[in-house]
Amino acid sequence: MPNWIRKSLVVFVSILTFGLITPSPSSFYNSGNGDEKKPADERQLPVSTELSLEPVAVLDERSEREKVVGKLMEEAEVQSYTKFGSRIKPVIEDEFKLAILPNIEKAINDVTSSFPDEDLSQLTISEMPSPGTSERIFHILKDDQDVIRFHVRRDRPPQEGYWFNFHYHTFQDNFQNHYALGNIYWDKNMPPRWMS
Repeated sequence: MPNWIRKSLVVFVSILTFGLITPSPSSFYNSGNGDEKKPADERQLPVSTELSLEPVAVLDERSEREKVVGKLMEEAEVQSYTKFGSRIKPVIEDEFKLAILPNIEKAINDVTSSFPDEDLSQLTISEMPSPGTSERIFHILKDDQDVIRFHVRRDRPPQEGYWFNFHYHTFQDNFQNHYALGNIYWDKNMPPRWMS
């Protein structure tokens, strides 16, 4: 088949399928005479049609620090949703995932960056958030001593309705300062109690 017809067919098929199916580039280079020369490497390699079903070991390239922080983040998300309860969670869950969780991860990384890797495995998360109107979501502990305290406070600025103010405290300043994680607007009406 002449080259111009072959190339025309390739373009025609591409146009008809809106570019979803494009013939291989080798269509442009084969002259169709049957006398094309293959590279020596292709002629000498045996072709195997058998598939190997042996498991392939996948290397986990994450560092120990990333693994520990990842595990803490999974537990932090669970504890946060437990704190919100079934009435608050559906309303703020999406915004919490987008705006607050990344800041929690950054705070954990910042505070634990001074810890040696061997101390990271000793970090745990407190088991139960505080119900009612209390602020505690969860605390990260090392040897039963608080390292970071994650809290949420209900704020009600005049004429603005209710906001959830997410913040944390660290052992580095003896839990005196508030470090902001972000705010989520609730409504003009008072939110229900935590864990309700």
